[in-house]
Amino acid sequence: MEHHSLFPRKTLCTAVLAALAITPFGAVAQDEKSIEEVTVVGSRIARGADFNSPTPVEVFDRDTIEKSGYNNLQQLFEKSPAAGNGTFSTRGNNQDSTANGAAAVSLRGMGADATLVLVNGRRVAISAFAEGITTNFVDINAIPVGAIERVEVLKDGASAIYGSDAVAGVVNIVLRNDFEGAEVSVGYGDTTDTHNDERTFSAIWGVNGANDSNLTLIFDHFSNSSLMNKDRGRLGTANQSANGGMDFRSSRGYPGRFIVDGTTTIDPACPPENAAGQTCVYDYGPWNVLTPAAERTGLTVMGHTDITDGIEFFTEIAVQHNTSMARGAPTPLDESAALTVPVTHPDNPYTGATTLDVGRYRTVDAGAREWDIETDNLRGVFGLRGEVNGWTWETTVQRARSESMQTGNRSQGWVRTDLLQQEIDAGRYNPFGAAQNPDSVINSITTSLVRLGTSHMTAFDFNVSGELFDLSGGTAAMAAGVEYREEKASDTPDDQFQRGLIFGTESVSASASRDITSAYVEMALPVLDNFDVTVAGRYDDYSDFGSSVNPMVNGRWTINDTLSVRGSWGTGFRAPSLAQIGLGPSQESQFFVDTYGCAINPAYCTSTDYTIIFAGNPELEAEESESFNFGVVYEPVDDLQLSMDYWNITQEGKIDEVPFGYIYTQFCGTQNSTVCVRSAALPGESLGALQSINSGFINIGEQSVTGIDLAARYGGLNVAGGDLSLRMDYSYLVEFERVELSADGSSFKTTDLAGEYEYPQHRWVAAGDWDMDNFGLTASINYTGEFEDTPDIDFDGTADYDTNTSRTVDAFVTLNLQARYTGIENVHLSFGVDNAMDEDVPFAIGDGDSDLYGYVSGQHSPRGRFVYGKMTYSF
Repeated sequence: MEHHSLFPRKTLCTAVLAALAITPFGAVAQDEKSIEEVTVVGSRIARGADFNSPTPVEVFDRDTIEKSGYNNLQQLFEKSPAAGNGTFSTRGNNQDSTANGAAAVSLRGMGADATLVLVNGRRVAISAFAEGITTNFVDINAIPVGAIERVEVLKDGASAIYGSDAVAGVVNIVLRNDFEGAEVSVGYGDTTDTHNDERTFSAIWGVNGANDSNLTLIFDHFSNSSLMNKDRGRLGTANQSANGGMDFRSSRGYPGRFIVDGTTTIDPACPPENAAGQTCVYDYGPWNVLTPAAERTGLTVMGHTDITDGIEFFTEIAVQHNTSMARGAPTPLDESAALTVPVTHPDNPYTGATTLDVGRYRTVDAGAREWDIETDNLRGVFGLRGEVNGWTWETTVQRARSESMQTGNRSQGWVRTDLLQQEIDAGRYNPFGAAQNPDSVINSITTSLVRLGTSHMTAFDFNVSGELFDLSGGTAAMAAGVEYREEKASDTPDDQFQRGLIFGTESVSASASRDITSAYVEMALPVLDNFDVTVAGRYDDYSDFGSSVNPMVNGRWTINDTLSVRGSWGTGFRAPSLAQIGLGPSQESQFFVDTYGCAINPAYCTSTDYTIIFAGNPELEAEESESFNFGVVYEPVDDLQLSMDYWNITQEGKIDEVPFGYIYTQFCGTQNSTVCVRSAALPGESLGALQSINSGFINIGEQSVTGIDLAARYGGLNVAGGDLSLRMDYSYLVEFERVELSADGSSFKTTDLAGEYEYPQHRWVAAGDWDMDNFGLTASINYTGEFEDTPDIDFDGTADYDTNTSRTVDAFVTLNLQARYTGIENVHLSFGVDNAMDEDVPFAIGDGDSDLYGYVSGQHSPRGRFVYGKMTYSF
């Protein structure tokens, strides 16, 4: 298979060929028996209320979501033990992020693109902006909590049912429907030691009509204010050395460094505490945002009506408008900007110099770089359903769209290098001594920017389901269907990025489209009274990479009234994301030490953020996976249920970046490499300053993830005159083995990530819920276990989990409390506190990439204690 990359294909192929030698407190039990007869995620066949699922399914019903106190799905899934690394949120979003204002869930820690998110059992459009350059995902912030009836989480692979992306599991969000009456809710909450408030308002109205019809309208509004790094004490600096961490301050300084007559020289005005050899470092931490200000407004319309005695028309229409912001430190410039200063400049402090170039400098006087982000989502589903001779049928057409726009104006710190050069040449802009240049000059060097992203999906489907024949345990049933889907996405940066006039900010360019044709069949076979088997198979044909066939089988054996076992096996796949296929030259930054350059010039020895440039690969193939689950459910007495599941998921042909360490080792030791780009070498030196590294994507990775889930539910206890129920969900990560190319490209290596950075082995939630008459209390403890710090202990760009042992990031334990009162007619009041003990996030050295401020943003929330209240009125 041919792979396209930005460096010599033959070299990579040679190396490769040589190497080839949640719940926050109260999820309904996985086998909840009170669910109505509906189609629950993981199957296309409707089941009765007495059916026990052979696959592990958790259901967050509306009552559970309300008792959590969380105002969006992002907060809900962050506490779920089934979620893991790759569950990202708006936390830490800055101007370098590629999916600002969005959030996603990653089951089993296998990545957001390995978890399929559905709404009412159907796919929705992906986010217009990819996360981390190439991770396409469904933005769960685009789904208003006020419109949700329940959230179903299938913790098992399901490509045989749903197709691509259902590798680690499926999240199905079921919207409220068939509502009659009206309900209004209003809520407010804020942190106790900083100001990071949240405001919510939702309203639902529904009416029944003739022809067994119903119309339901749902309005939902959410907003929150910003929380800055500096608002959380020690998290407000990139220099964590005082806390035992790293100094991640930037080499793009203010004052900066210059190249004077061919010699790298620090600005003489650099404060001593910022001087690192000939580099004046800069602390960008106080500029960054922990939680960006956001506002989300949505309207959902659900309706259905009988158009004949046997045919029903139904529709779902949802619109959502989201706004957010992102902010980063002022523009960092380096040697690749090719800025020069006339030696006749009136502010030149280097007397007698004959040439003067800008080395590393930051335009702090122009202010922070800020984005305003607006996203509009539209989804429309129109369908017919009916019954013929005992068989039900349904057909739908769906159109979904997500459009995002990032804008930055002249007052938001966006500096153009050509305009800056003009002002320096004219002697009006002073780059020396951390000068604050006048507003008239700043206005002359800044510009406005626009980034546009679009994602479209059009889908058609037809399915039938019904009974087949009788078996010893009951009647066999079948569901079958065909689907057709068109997807396309584009991400267009401002032309000024493309022309290389904007520095220090990641830019993304992508465009791709595909169409998919699918067919599936599922059969439920009650072989015996106490033994059920389900088999399924699915065929998917993609216009870009080809086809995939995936089978699945699961079963449940009820041994006696108290004990049953369940098991499942299936294969799966994940199609290359549209971003991975259609990515144009796109940038991200990473901190590391240029060891080759350091050996030549001490000025290059500082760990700093270098630019990595990626391009897509249209020859990518699909990732393939295999999943296995075996579980035991034990109910020794009434109201007590215990379950244990052992699971394993293996992925092959995983799409990964070409190993960064391999690229650096092979290509960065020479001056003239087209892969590792350096500026011109200074006189007498063989290497210039490193500017950027070109990279790409290939099907080369493999990973195998194994874990154990435990769940316990106990209800019916009478305590102090009220009913007490207890719950616990626990997930243990046994191993997370990743196989990848070694740094030198000569062999593959296997690393077990369980217990390593961002992969805690232990996660659990324990909760109690007490109700008496008009009062209720809920308490939950959320536990995220310890894990090893610093995946790259020497910050040379190559992860070294297996050869170095770092310190341990402590476990993070928080307590949530909520009280409820329903003694006022038609009114429901709740008051609660999240992180009641105001626990501070555990200290972490970080990874030199996204975690630079002394904590792990992907695992721990630094918000602190949050107090809230909510009132719901029904009429």
